[in-house]
Amino acid sequence: MKNRVTSHEHVRPMLDRYSGVQMEEGVQDAPDTMASRLRISCWVMTSPRNLEKRARFIQMTWAKRCDKVVFISSETNKTFPTVGLNVSEGRSHLTEKTLGGFRYVYEHHFDDCDWFFKADDDTYLVVENLRHFLADFDTNEPLYFGHHFKTIIKQGYSSGGSGLVVSKEALKRFGQHGHLPKICRQKGTAGDAAFGQCMQSLEVKLGNSTDSQGRSKFHCMNPRSHLSGKYPRWYKKYDANGAKKGIHSMSEYPVSFHYVDGYKLLELEYLMYRARVHNHVHSLTLE
Repeated sequence: MKNRVTSHEHVRPMLDRYSGVQMEEGVQDAPDTMASRLRISCWVMTSPRNLEKRARFIQMTWAKRCDKVVFISSETNKTFPTVGLNVSEGRSHLTEKTLGGFRYVYEHHFDDCDWFFKADDDTYLVVENLRHFLADFDTNEPLYFGHHFKTIIKQGYSSGGSGLVVSKEALKRFGQHGHLPKICRQKGTAGDAAFGQCMQSLEVKLGNSTDSQGRSKFHCMNPRSHLSGKYPRWYKKYDANGAKKGIHSMSEYPVSFHYVDGYKLLELEYLMYRARVHNHVHSLTLE
């Protein structure tokens, strides 16, 4: 384990240097708005073997922009740190891990934040865009959002990999009733579908997460897949938005991407927050 930590030690000082970079003249901090005042809790589902090769990169990048952060694993690690649940690793235990993570957040951070975001350890989140998206909604309403899948459950459900965000009222209902097997399936695979079924049973609405032009904000694949349209066969059956592809199918204010881990995550971090183009007028003219 110590050897694996050492293999990534050079990443942390690099990211620390990023945090001290001065913006050039003309680049202003965002003004204080309703969106900027929303408090976001983020919990990341990870595992002991993925702490250094995945979760560490999240810890050093987008997690810093959340108001509360917790990494949920099957084992407690006080150094990283992670919260360990009494759950075995493996796909057959994803429901237990997903529900356990939300229960931990309900019990420890319910009063701290306005909205509660769950991510995988290969999810990239643009926290500012999430805040801006959520500013139009009331957290006291039973709502949740993510990349909308249309199968299995009547109202559909959110992909777990794209990340999903629940309102305060939705988390409250889960915290009060989500432990009941007659309401929410407690074990098995497909934790995102199980959580979606739980939300439907609790009368929590899966909201529309596309922008005003029907373009995607939450993405359950990486940017290349959504741009090229090279999706796995199952995706076209599942996607509620028609499995669109190309630059015009994606919002210019993306909230999240999936299958982005390690240095791929650093690539997005650089392009989103550090890269600049002199005298550039924004336009989308690609066909």
